[in-house]
Amino acid sequence: MSHRNLLTMGRHLTEIDPIGPKDRYVSFLPFAWIGEQMLAVACGLSNGVTISFPEDSATQRSDLREIGPDVMFSPPRIWESMLSEVQVRIDEAGWLKRKVFGWGYDTGDKVAAMRVSGKKPGPGLALTHKLADAVATRPVRDQLGLARIKRGYTGGAPLGPDVFRFFHAIGVNLKQLYGQTEICGIAVVHRDDDIAFNTVGSPIPGTDMRITDDGEILLRSASVFRGYHRNPEATAEAVDADGWLHTGDAGYIDESTGQLVVIDRQKDVLTAADGTRYSSAFIENKLKFSPYVEEAVVFAPSDEPGDAGGMTALITLDPGTVGSWAEHERLSYTTYTDLAAKDEVYDLVAEEITRANEDLPETIRVQRFVLLHKQLDPDDDEITRTRKVRRNVIADRYGEIISALHRGDDKVHIRSRVTYQDGSSVERDLGLAIFDLTAYTIPQGRGRRPVWSGRR
Repeated sequence: MSHRNLLTMGRHLTEIDPIGPKDRYVSFLPFAWIGEQMLAVACGLSNGVTISFPEDSATQRSDLREIGPDVMFSPPRIWESMLSEVQVRIDEAGWLKRKVFGWGYDTGDKVAAMRVSGKKPGPGLALTHKLADAVATRPVRDQLGLARIKRGYTGGAPLGPDVFRFFHAIGVNLKQLYGQTEICGIAVVHRDDDIAFNTVGSPIPGTDMRITDDGEILLRSASVFRGYHRNPEATAEAVDADGWLHTGDAGYIDESTGQLVVIDRQKDVLTAADGTRYSSAFIENKLKFSPYVEEAVVFAPSDEPGDAGGMTALITLDPGTVGSWAEHERLSYTTYTDLAAKDEVYDLVAEEITRANEDLPETIRVQRFVLLHKQLDPDDDEITRTRKVRRNVIADRYGEIISALHRGDDKVHIRSRVTYQDGSSVERDLGLAIFDLTAYTIPQGRGRRPVWSGRR
């Protein structure tokens, strides 16, 4: 990539969202990622933005609050973890604070729904919202370090519509970016008054976009890269003679908004038995909206003999929210592995997945799941540093568990190496339960939990 590529992208983005020397930006993501090159380097240096760096990874959240950035960019996992933090804090608060925040959130949600479609609330609602913001939602933004935020961006992977909506309800102008490293990270973005929670927006100035007959997204602009280093064959495959970048992503234009909807990588788009085209990532985002689920990896039925059919999922817990729930329920445990094996925790997650299934077509609902005995770790190459799951590594490393899910077994036995804090490690035999949701029903009379809470 050339400096011209990056500077052109930065100029076109700031035509939509101007930034300048008085704006603050906190850089805490790796510069090896195009997203940080895009905002901290290209936009930051060319516009004189004040850029701050956290003192340490452990102080990132407190530094963010101290600085109070005007602009922020993070992958979905950061926004999801912020939501989980809010849910834990609200659940630990007294009943009065919970009631006040619930009222403030509902008010903010109404105003946000109007604002993102270019409408203005009436005088009464506007006044109520000002009060709700002062006593309920602004204190939450302040705790997250977002009290001064003018706009936040997310990109690198799809963000679930429910998480997206939550941040708008508490007053964060969050927008989705879409692009690739080969086009300097951004080609499509939401406009302030035209945001749809299931889309990624429309092309930035200077960018052309079209969808091929087979659904592939093509992009063309002055920000398209010069080529792969010493690999002209791969370059020719990525950029055709007319300058179109073949992204390898499948998508379509939403008829009601005219904005781009990204399904997934073309090779990862699947077709259900009834002809429904779907993405595993879409289902995974539905599951990850639960405060108790840190990561979810969904698998379609295999063609192997003996496959029980139906979608299956490998789940890892969010230790913070599940630990807080266990403490509230007076459920004792020692380690993450011990917590993930508890029947009560399986029931907790089963209800969350069942709720998520209600919003999905019947043919792509999750029917069986297992709680993994460990969290996915970037040091083990299971996820990237920006929290994208490496599906090929998961499929290889946990093949035995995935096969048991496909067969419909009720348990799977594995050997796993457990490393302790003192650096010692030991091989252990573990039995992981497989939960069958087809025989599960939510207890009668139990309503949905609020979006902002982990409590039923």
